[in-house]
Amino acid sequence: MDTTSYEAADPDDAVARFGTAARNLLAAEKRAGVRHHVLLSIVGIDRIEGNAHYAGKREQERLVAQGPVPWTIVPFTQFHDFAATVTSWTEQDGVAPIPPLLVQPIAPADVADILAEIATDAPQGRYRDVAGPEPQDLVDMARRTSDARGLTVKLIPTWSSLLGPEMAGNVLLPGEGARIAPTTFDEWLADARR
Repeated sequence: MDTTSYEAADPDDAVARFGTAARNLLAAEKRAGVRHHVLLSIVGIDRIEGNAHYAGKREQERLVAQGPVPWTIVPFTQFHDFAATVTSWTEQDGVAPIPPLLVQPIAPADVADILAEIATDAPQGRYRDVAGPEPQDLVDMARRTSDARGLTVKLIPTWSSLLGPEMAGNVLLPGEGARIAPTTFDEWLADARR
């Protein structure tokens, strides 16, 4: 199960780091006789240029697909806690610029269940997109998550933050025939309040 991640601002750095990690992991798996490499990836990375993290994930996918170990690449939409993560990245003095992204978030527990299921099956190559049950506006998700956590953050919807207009529209939404996980954002948020 490959859930390797790395946050970088520079695409060349991200490609180098993801590439090194993927090559090392695949070589170790080959030596150990691993029969199935399952890679957690992200829906939409092939449609967005200029994002360092996505450039690194594309390199990771390329190396896995060309590697010596039978594989399944599973592209997931953003997790339910993505809005809180973006808020934490951008918040200064109680103000957080938030891009008005359209996402179809998925519960981390659903991701874990699906990855476990796929890992115990035969390698499938590129798996279909996997998403949560309904589209959401990231700004609204950030507001509702902050409220649920008792945080006071002034959210400023803007594309002049860390994620730009190349991520606008449907680029982060799943494609046709996507597998839809059951847990809604509201259900996840209610559980997070407990």
